Amino acid sequence: MSKTSAKPKRRKAAGPALRYEHRPGRPLSRRVKTSVGDRLFGCAVLPGFVVLLMPLVLFDMYWGHELWGDFAPAWPGGAYAFAGTVGALVPVVFFAWVAPLTRMNWKRSKRRSLAWVAASLPGLAACYLVAGVIATTVRPKRRRNWDAACYREGGPCWVHVHYPWLWAVGLVATLAAAALLITLLVRLSRRTPPTSPSTSGPADAPTPRSPTGTGGRRPPA
Repeated sequence: MSKTSAKPKRRKAAGPALRYEHRPGRPLSRRVKTSVGDRLFGCAVLPGFVVLLMPLVLFDMYWGHELWGDFAPAWPGGAYAFAGTVGALVPVVFFAWVAPLTRMNWKRSKRRSLAWVAASLPGLAACYLVAGVIATTVRPKRRRNWDAACYREGGPCWVHVHYPWLWAVGLVATLAAAALLITLLVRLSRRTPPTSPSTSGPADAPTPRSPTGTGGRRPPA
């Protein structure tokens, strides 16, 4: 008899499960739903930015040279005093714009909120005016763009040549005005403490212990 050396066959292991059962109630793919309002807002971002930037560009084109060439030197104290005045107005006009907006509460009253928005518009206009004055002193980033118009009387390059410390004066005035404004607001908040509702009720009426109401004591003679 011949002996065979054949090995017994092994059973194949079960293959990994490649199919996953879908859970009921779970979406197959997550899709971002975009509403019409979101699309309109996305399309209005760029035109809105251009509309907000145009007043500054027009201010620089039509009044920049006359402002620093004629008006600022004639200011009491000269152009440096004018720069200090403009720098001091920066925190003031910003507060005049933001302070009414902090009083808005659309849940309580939409009319009052709209009124506070309208009250902030003069502050916003003042912010544009101050920003326009500051923007007229900004030179182009590239030196090759410092052309004859930049060095013309009242131009940005001309301003930096004749008044080299203009930015320092404006910055110091801005910081000083901001510190003074914050100090005044802190003092006003301390003078008007918040009124807390009283938890103590009215005093109880005395209950007489005797018919005469003297608690068994004899009234004075």
